[in-house]
Amino acid sequence: MTKENSQASVWPDEDIGRLIALYDDKLERADKGNLSPEADAELRALARIFDLNADGPAETLWPRLRGLLIKQAPAQSLQEPDMNQEPKNVLVVEDDVDAAAALTEALDEAGHRVIGPFHSAEAAEAATALHQIDLALLDINLSGAATGIDLAKNLKARWGVPVIFVSGDVSQAARHADIAAAMIIKPYSANDVLGAISRIETAS
Repeated sequence: MTKENSQASVWPDEDIGRLIALYDDKLERADKGNLSPEADAELRALARIFDLNADGPAETLWPRLRGLLIKQAPAQSLQEPDMNQEPKNVLVVEDDVDAAAALTEALDEAGHRVIGPFHSAEAAEAATALHQIDLALLDINLSGAATGIDLAKNLKARWGVPVIFVSGDVSQAARHADIAAAMIIKPYSANDVLGAISRIETAS
């Protein structure tokens, strides 16, 4: 597996389509390919998570990133996760009860040890101080004042915990791609999650 493939985001095909449509529209509307500062930062963050050189004009960068997204989407959806990977202590932070239960069940069946699930960043961060955490699966929009993005920054800064964003918010996930080891856009399957964990372990 190449480094590029091992670090790529994990997105179902329909969300690849949403992301491509979003940036196609942004670049079409932009004056001479000049995106807004916010959109430009999002695009370059996405490029970096795919190990692309993020320098240069947006109109040159986007076609390379767009092609890579299209090329990798089918491969990711077909890839089987490594079920023999070393068990990890996984922090789960998800405020949707059903999603949290399904995620916990999938991780348990794969042999991982789940810390949580928690519905707020505050509760999750308190638990992190008491447990060894190898990896965090974070929704972005949570109960409480702090978001999954706030929590991710704290987990990385204080404990060096790698983070996978698990969210339905494509724009927010893209905007903060630089602080995530991988991103999984809802709706997702158990294989999407386990595959992302496996790729992070392989790349580390």
